[in-house]
Amino acid sequence: MDMLVSTDWLAAELDAPDLAVLDASLHLPAAQRDARAEFEGGHIPGAHFMDLAGLHDPASAMPGKVPDGARIARWLGERGIGPQTRIVLYDDSMLRSAARAWVLLDLAGIANVAVLDGGLAKWKAQDRPLDSGMPSPSPADRPPTAIRLTDIRDKAAMLANVQSGAEQVVDARDAARFTGSEEDGVHDLPGGHIPAARHLFFRDLLREDGTFRDTDALRALFAQARIDIERPVVTTCGSGITASVLLFGLRLVGAPHTALYDGSWSEWGADPDTPKETGDPR
Repeated sequence: MDMLVSTDWLAAELDAPDLAVLDASLHLPAAQRDARAEFEGGHIPGAHFMDLAGLHDPASAMPGKVPDGARIARWLGERGIGPQTRIVLYDDSMLRSAARAWVLLDLAGIANVAVLDGGLAKWKAQDRPLDSGMPSPSPADRPPTAIRLTDIRDKAAMLANVQSGAEQVVDARDAARFTGSEEDGVHDLPGGHIPAARHLFFRDLLREDGTFRDTDALRALFAQARIDIERPVVTTCGSGITASVLLFGLRLVGAPHTALYDGSWSEWGADPDTPKETGDPR
């Protein structure tokens, strides 16, 4: 199974006994949307609600902290997803949060996971069927797994990288928050960015219908942002959500060395001792 699948592909595979579909919708508080209620109102037939908002490290004050592998395995098992099941993730979110769910499962070493290109919006636009209600899955046993820590960066690693420049850093937030011309109202912090970070707004990776641009176009976007996809790249944003869209895009184009700074600006920007820059990247 490819990491990005079309609505046509999913429609043909929807009844396969080894396939599970998860709604990974996640919204900012300002959107005033209830992902669970919207799922109950209408979802892809046979899908289960992932409750992505709850899949984080509960012991961390950071909103985007990656949970441990045991929590991810338990989360999937509670939704009836066994270890041999193929998983398709979709969302109906401006954040393209299915990419975040994909990154979490990939970091946990879970194979055969895909994102539905265009998400629920494209499924609906094609007048495909919907179910309503909240299904009750039969729990499945899953062995615990381990998070691939080599693909996660913490604040200490990012501070060291400011000095060494060994890894490229690319920020997925909008230009105004990145440059500091506007405050980061999402996290109640001043705008700005990690020194030497490049900027690529996550939505630029998508077409108007919400599907991902083709790989040639994605490569061109990273090149325009002065990111060499053959060198190590760390993605960041406000709290690790839209950074996952960039990370997913990098993996689509075959970037060999990628990592996520899950603390992102919510951690970096809140620390008065971390160095910060404003303005366009140099």
